[in-house]
Amino acid sequence: MSGHSKWATTKHRKGAKDAARAKVFAKLIRQVEVAAREGGNDVETNAALRTMYQKAREASVPLDTIERAIKRGTGELEGVRYEAISYEGYAPGGVAIIIETLTDNRNRTSAEIKHVLSKNGGSIAEPGAVSWQFDRKGSIEVKGPLDEDQLLEWVLEAGGENFVEQNENFVVTTEATEMAMVRDALEGFGLSVVTSELTLVPQNLIPVASDSEATKILRLMDAIDDHDDVQNVFANFDISDEMLANYEG
Repeated sequence: MSGHSKWATTKHRKGAKDAARAKVFAKLIRQVEVAAREGGNDVETNAALRTMYQKAREASVPLDTIERAIKRGTGELEGVRYEAISYEGYAPGGVAIIIETLTDNRNRTSAEIKHVLSKNGGSIAEPGAVSWQFDRKGSIEVKGPLDEDQLLEWVLEAGGENFVEQNENFVVTTEATEMAMVRDALEGFGLSVVTSELTLVPQNLIPVASDSEATKILRLMDAIDDHDDVQNVFANFDISDEMLANYEG
């Protein structure tokens, strides 16, 4: 499992404990708007919108809030126009980072992301310097416990690539373009899908040897993720579960 996946799981638990729901809602709503603007308001024909609609519902975003976001995206309601921009950089220890943002002010966001990186021991990189180290994949979390032999059979039949256990659940990896199809197939087998999203999976992981270095990396990840324009942050670190458990933020 990628270091990012483990960090994201920890971040999700921390977010729930801190009741940071408003910020999560705001980021999801922004993604719904952009998906609707780029592909239309039909969740059946717009795969990106369908994914974000499902993700927003899974996060308990109210239905009327999602519908208003779709209307802003298609121009039926007035709204801000967001631009998708990705940044590449490095965390302490040479860990590669990709930061995905949605912004209404490119210059402001660029300056602020660079500031967050430099303030927390990271650095910005040239476009392309980091992205080649990651593959775009679909990630589908299904509720466990499950018989792993049976799950493998279902995953392969659905067109998925593989799966890993994560706490009591399982995370299925797919090709990015096949995520919706695989999700539908898994639900057809009676599996309960917790979340589904596109993600960046590192080709190789960088082991983190000490608690002090793990703390530096995770603090930087938290600082990036806390920025309002940041939608996703991916990294190729490999931090042990014990180090993650010791991290206090």
